[in-house]
Amino acid sequence: MDPKSQRVKFNDGHFIPVLGFGTYAPEEVPKSEALEATKFAIEVGFRHVDSAHLYQNEEQVGQAIRSKIADGTVKREDIFYTSKLWCNSLQPELVRPALEKSLQNLQLDYVDLYIIHSPVSLKPGNKFVPKDESGKLIFDSVDLCHTWEALEKCKDAGLTKSIGVSNFNHKQLEKILNKPGLKYKPVCNQPARLLCPWDSPDKNTGVDCHALLQGIFLTLGSNLHLSHRQEGSLQLAPPGKPPHLSLQDRVECHPYLNQSKLLEFCKSHDIVLVAYAALGAQLLSEWVNSNNPVLLEDPVLCAIAKKHKQTPALVALRYQVQRGVVVLAKSFNKKRIKENMQVFDFELTPEDMKAIDGLNRNTRYYDFQQGIGHPEYPFSEEY
Repeated sequence: MDPKSQRVKFNDGHFIPVLGFGTYAPEEVPKSEALEATKFAIEVGFRHVDSAHLYQNEEQVGQAIRSKIADGTVKREDIFYTSKLWCNSLQPELVRPALEKSLQNLQLDYVDLYIIHSPVSLKPGNKFVPKDESGKLIFDSVDLCHTWEALEKCKDAGLTKSIGVSNFNHKQLEKILNKPGLKYKPVCNQPARLLCPWDSPDKNTGVDCHALLQGIFLTLGSNLHLSHRQEGSLQLAPPGKPPHLSLQDRVECHPYLNQSKLLEFCKSHDIVLVAYAALGAQLLSEWVNSNNPVLLEDPVLCAIAKKHKQTPALVALRYQVQRGVVVLAKSFNKKRIKENMQVFDFELTPEDMKAIDGLNRNTRYYDFQQGIGHPEYPFSEEY
């Protein structure tokens, strides 16, 4: 299976490759590695690149994309690039300037997808995660429908091809879908990698990128912990007959939290559900409940992996792909970047899928306790 041909269609007519390359890295990783890893990912076949203003690497990622265009590896239209609107810019008048800042850093004319990083709005300003003297987050009050209208204007202006959301629950999705005068449905809801500098903030931005990992609904990925998008209504597109999709919803989703109710809701509304933390939280044990099981050590996953001569990680990824998932795989290791392409090299049986379905235990690794109390905190709802 050629991963380049595996795309799904949004309701606005644009396509998103089912396999994506995630570009977040902790603070201690030199920004130059994002540049080199992104270039290599494009060289080995990735055509979907995911980043965000919050990751503070869009300059390097943009340079990588432009270099691969310049050397003839790809054309701009071959690359699907996603950026994200951070929580301190949800006021309508701040939306377009935030996107223009990303485009300036990228040195690109447009992004393919621009999404609201999280429904939890924070105080506008220079700090990504503003805190009061007691260390609590300083929230902001924003009507998400007004934020959405600002995104619609960005789409009309040609700054982004498609618009979507991240970490929205079903009621928040309904709020957008039922908005009077809705012009464009979100094409997706995906858990974007949120970085939340709770400690040791950068002196200029207030961001501690390592602490950011703890952040709001993080979507960190590597070959051990990949960031993935599960889409509820998303189907792999057969040649000549792509599925018709509307909204994309990005949420934590893995065999221990398979989001079946949210998935069904999204399917019923023609919404693409995108999954993050598809491999659990093995790399972030200091920030998650230590009592939570390690997903990739699950005996069922391991047995299925052994049967297919694959790794448990690839089995977990393939499970999402077969449910209709756009997969964001993050690693700066060249060997792993290549290995992540192997998600298309095997197929799970119906029995395998049923067995993995049976692992669901509604275990959430990332519940963003710091956001509790915000009126738009998304995890108070069942789905």
